[in-house]
Amino acid sequence: MFDLTLSFDNGPEPDVTPAVLDVLAQRGLKTTFFVIGEKLQDPERKRLADRAHGEGHWIGNHTYTHSVPLGRMRGSDVAEREVGRTQQALGSLSHPQRWFRPYGGGGNLSDGLLQAQVVRYLVSGGYSCVLWNAIPHDWDDPEGWVDRALSLCGSQPWTLMVLHDLPTGAMKHLAHFLDRAMEAGARFHQEFPPACVPIRSGEIVQSVDSYVSNIEESNL
Repeated sequence: MFDLTLSFDNGPEPDVTPAVLDVLAQRGLKTTFFVIGEKLQDPERKRLADRAHGEGHWIGNHTYTHSVPLGRMRGSDVAEREVGRTQQALGSLSHPQRWFRPYGGGGNLSDGLLQAQVVRYLVSGGYSCVLWNAIPHDWDDPEGWVDRALSLCGSQPWTLMVLHDLPTGAMKHLAHFLDRAMEAGARFHQEFPPACVPIRSGEIVQSVDSYVSNIEESNL
């Protein structure tokens, strides 16, 4: 048996997210969708975020452009441009914990994730920074990710897995993955493993030093 929290990044996508929501509803599972802010400017995508929220899923902030990891971005207003604008787009969809997930550039937990101004912004704004401990690379291996994902689940007590509701074809295997996980004794959670949330409600509860670049000095 193992504990498993699912999360979906980079949506919403009209050709994928509805089917993902259907699969989750059929199994009574609640997850978190970390959405890209600029996608919410499209009314159809915004309606999908509304649907997910209405069905009990949490909606999180996954930056506005998802273009460059925040720790590599230049400018003194990076935090407002990427985090603040997305939070504004979320509006009432935002969870009280203000879930935020940085862009890892391929799932990398490195000093490219954040920079000092972003950490200050998250703390002062009462955000909770949600990382991950399982990346099965569904986006670049849409046919082979399920076995890898199950192996990751079996390698640790509580897995926080990042999947992507993107039009790669990977999510056509979501039902198969979930059924196999259930057969293997998965205990599904919507809450995140504490070790994956170094900032919670604006409080740094674990060191974030290894995720913070020193780029800020050259920004200003």
